[in-house]
Amino acid sequence: MRNMIRHLFFAIVIAALAAITSGTAAAALLTPQQIPAVTSISPANGALVGIAHPVTVDFAQPVTDRVLAERSVTISTDQRLPGTFAWNGDRELVWTPDQLLPVNARFTVQAGHAQSRFASNGGTRADANMSTHTFTVFIPGQAPRVMPASMGKPTRPTPVGTFPVMEKDRTIIFDSRTIGIPLSSPEGYYLKGEFAERLTSGGVFVHSAPWSVGQQGNSNVSHGCINLAPADAQWYYNQVSVGDPVTTHW
Repeated sequence: MRNMIRHLFFAIVIAALAAITSGTAAAALLTPQQIPAVTSISPANGALVGIAHPVTVDFAQPVTDRVLAERSVTISTDQRLPGTFAWNGDRELVWTPDQLLPVNARFTVQAGHAQSRFASNGGTRADANMSTHTFTVFIPGQAPRVMPASMGKPTRPTPVGTFPVMEKDRTIIFDSRTIGIPLSSPEGYYLKGEFAERLTSGGVFVHSAPWSVGQQGNSNVSHGCINLAPADAQWYYNQVSVGDPVTTHW
């Protein structure tokens, strides 16, 4: 009897080892994938932002199961909010609304155990027309303000699309090396800018450009930025919020 039990035990062990080698039992030994903890959510709790502001979720560790991580994030309000997820590296998840957010609305972002509640503003937006060389700002309840502007020249065109204002800078250094132009180049520059709003991570801004006032309203001469006269740039800086949309087109 002991020999029979001993043979049966070894048979079970051999079968189990064979199953693991073939892969049939390996999956059963794995624990479910866990989503790393969330370190931050943007917009931050209590923020008031423009109607094109994306939602960014940062994780403490690299995410291996992106689908599971995306399913763990919900953005809710009293209206349906269709949007698209994208990843910046393996720790930052960005949700972009398919359309502009509803104005004067409140939102709740739930990501794992982290939460943020923020609100949208009244819907200030801007339109950069590269054909008419104008920059028009629409503020609800006010007449549109149309300003002469100069956008990117043919060799350095301004990208077309709708871009949320990413940040505001009262003063900033513009360095041509950040967009691949050496300072030694005839097109190189290193100068102090004012009243600037970043539209892209690649270096497209709306900003004051006293050096191109003569071309604003009639031709496009910038390296991709939207140039405004100093007084107009200061006015826009004082009106605009992070997340406000700027649409560029021909």
